[in-house]
Amino acid sequence: MTGGRAPGGVRSLGASLLDDVLAETLDPAYAQAAAARAARGTPPRRGRVLLGVTMAGAGLLAAVTYGLAADRAQGRQEIRAALVRDIQDESALGDELAGQLETLRAEVTRTSDDLLAATAVGQRARDALARAEQGTAGVAVTGPGLLVTLANADADADDDPVGGTTEEDPLGRVQDGDLQRVVNALWAAGAEAISINGQRLGPTSAIRFAGEAVLVNFRPVTDPYEISAIGDPDELANSFLLNPLVRALAEDSINFGLRFEFAKEEELSLPAASPPELRSAQPLDPGGATGTEPTPGG
Repeated sequence: MTGGRAPGGVRSLGASLLDDVLAETLDPAYAQAAAARAARGTPPRRGRVLLGVTMAGAGLLAAVTYGLAADRAQGRQEIRAALVRDIQDESALGDELAGQLETLRAEVTRTSDDLLAATAVGQRARDALARAEQGTAGVAVTGPGLLVTLANADADADDDPVGGTTEEDPLGRVQDGDLQRVVNALWAAGAEAISINGQRLGPTSAIRFAGEAVLVNFRPVTDPYEISAIGDPDELANSFLLNPLVRALAEDSINFGLRFEFAKEEELSLPAASPPELRSAQPLDPGGATGTEPTPGG
């Protein structure tokens, strides 16, 4: 006899699991956690509130830290700007005093010339003084000559001008020795007067490196370096280019990217050098002073 399943019969395992899934829609572990939370009296959103407070505190700390860093950066910029202003003010004052000194020197020169021209001995003394001033670069000069330019190597295309992470190759910078080679070669070529970036060279002039700056007459000169030499342009250029020092410098400029140029100029103006400091002097013999030409004292 056939028929349906009798009531109260044995149920299959699959049907039992399906009934459990449909009957228990909440995982027992979640139910236990909810019951424990209710027993402790903890609100369900407390964790979210604590997380929000923590995130707000972290944001406030980050904002304060950023504000302090910005204030320090702004303070550094203000200090730097103040130092730049101080340097500019001091430089302007130095230029003004230098101009006053030149004016006073001109007045002294005119007065001494007038006094010395009154007598024959004075005229001879004036001529001797003029020759001494020429030899010590004590007077400004103007004339044709040669203009030599030295400059540091150009920055690489891969260099980072903002971050400054790429170190500059020291061999691509003009050194004091390079300027010395050019100056010595120009003197040897017959230059009558030489200056570097407006600093006139005399018997006691020095070209030195101090840190990252080149000093001429103990004053800093910057890139590019323009060396002006008074003399016959053709003779200067021919002798200058044949000098072994110049050839060596030309090779260095090719190897390390230095800019090394020269040009003949119809007129160059060189300022007077600062007068040398008088450290010792010897009086003339009064008996032999009459009728003799005075010579510059040491």
